Amino acid sequence: MATSPTLPDTIPVLIAGGGPVGLTLAALLARHGVRSLVVEADAGYCSGSRAICISRRSQEILWTAGAGEALSAKALPWTGGRSYWRDREVLHFRMPSEPTERFAPMVNIQQYHVEAFVHQALERAPELAQVAWSSRVTGLRPGPDGVRVEVEGPAGARAVQAGWVVACDGGRSTVREQLGLQLQGTQYEGRYVIVDIVQETERPVERLAWFDPPSNPGSTLLMHRQPDDVWRIDYQLRDDEDADEALKPENILPRVQSHLTMIGENAPWRLLWASMYNAKCLTLPSYRHGRVLFAGDAAHLVPIFGVRGLNSGLDDAANLAWKLALVVQGAAAEALLDSYSQERVHAARENIAYGAKSTEFMAPPDFAFRLMREATLRLAPDEPAVRSLINPRQSAPIAYPGSPLNGPQQGAWSSAQAEPGQPAPEALLQGAHGRLHLTQCFGTAFTCLVFGDGALPHALTDLATHGVAVLDIAPEADVHGQARARYGLPDPSATGLVLVRPDGYVMGRWRGLDPAPVLDCLRDKGLEP
Repeated sequence: MATSPTLPDTIPVLIAGGGPVGLTLAALLARHGVRSLVVEADAGYCSGSRAICISRRSQEILWTAGAGEALSAKALPWTGGRSYWRDREVLHFRMPSEPTERFAPMVNIQQYHVEAFVHQALERAPELAQVAWSSRVTGLRPGPDGVRVEVEGPAGARAVQAGWVVACDGGRSTVREQLGLQLQGTQYEGRYVIVDIVQETERPVERLAWFDPPSNPGSTLLMHRQPDDVWRIDYQLRDDEDADEALKPENILPRVQSHLTMIGENAPWRLLWASMYNAKCLTLPSYRHGRVLFAGDAAHLVPIFGVRGLNSGLDDAANLAWKLALVVQGAAAEALLDSYSQERVHAARENIAYGAKSTEFMAPPDFAFRLMREATLRLAPDEPAVRSLINPRQSAPIAYPGSPLNGPQQGAWSSAQAEPGQPAPEALLQGAHGRLHLTQCFGTAFTCLVFGDGALPHALTDLATHGVAVLDIAPEADVHGQARARYGLPDPSATGLVLVRPDGYVMGRWRGLDPAPVLDCLRDKGLEP
């Protein structure tokens, strides 16, 4: 690990917490030219697999952050999974996927790899981002023009004056405690032991779940393959089991061995890491408190079932980075950051609602839920209609239908998939330099997608002078017809403009090729570049 830097006297953005969310936020801010300091209490990357499933949306974000190439080389892609009741398969699901897509719906990779890859990206821009390891925030004094932050590090205590503070310091956030804020919501009683083991296998990469398996009667057990021959195994404890006893190797090893034997995984194995988890559905009601903002687990805690925890945190970083950059650079008013809180609190509530449904199935909180689950599992082999109740509802990007940043939608459009507030749909294009995925064009600037019928009007090229990137999606470039179909203009003679935000969300749609409404929309939102 690199030596921690000498702490500066002042910094535009101080990020408390150097986990994957804090590091990704720093990397995205660097892409916008904004300096930040990450303060991390640990001496290096996390231990154990922790968050392991990275969604397609998160893969896009990590590519923008500069970690995508390393991630793709290491991670294990997957598209579906299987669930079993006792020794019978009751569900085989597949997530939407097609050969032309840029990324798999999900990849498995240990959290410490994600942290390392993003940190390596940061090290390529040392003038814009530094990480102070073995350092922690011990106090904050917010003011109207910034926040005075007390930091304790290897060289002692130091005060840093930050323009803005972003708390990415986890579920036990010191920043949240310093401000006297509390998460609100529900905490479930069901507990899971989380185990990493090393064992060679030729089994496909899938999400595997067993309900009441013969190897561990009465328990629920999950398995995911990870890089480096690592299995991640999660199994539920009975209500009467002691947590401290459950984490002792002499109690973990026989339960794991019993299950490996049952499924025919007979290669030698060894234990790497173990921890304890119970599901929480909690959020702050607001993620902005003056010049202090919250992201990731410091802002919300979402159940692991459906893998929304880290993925929602990375979405926080993508949403916040461009807005904070505009504010820091004086190109937008501070009120823009209120939209971060509005959009991401909405997303957290959506994720919590899905996560709660999954948790109630994976770890039933009472007898009625257990009865319902058993009835579903009994019926599932012969009744396809009930199998959807077993589906873990994997993470998906959350739309912002009520966002204050949503612009107008003028004229007739055939698809609701790209309405203002929706994640901009992916499409594979053919350009002068070969294949191009549309999401490769998002991440740092406002982008105007031009669906024309010929030569690009000169007035549209002037958008670039206002800082808006222009992407001409000519009919010959849309070789698969995906862009026009998904953005709502399947007729090749129809014309229209779609404005996409830096974080890859649709902001507005207009029929015709007049750029004036695009600039009017940005001005109305206080975002004129």
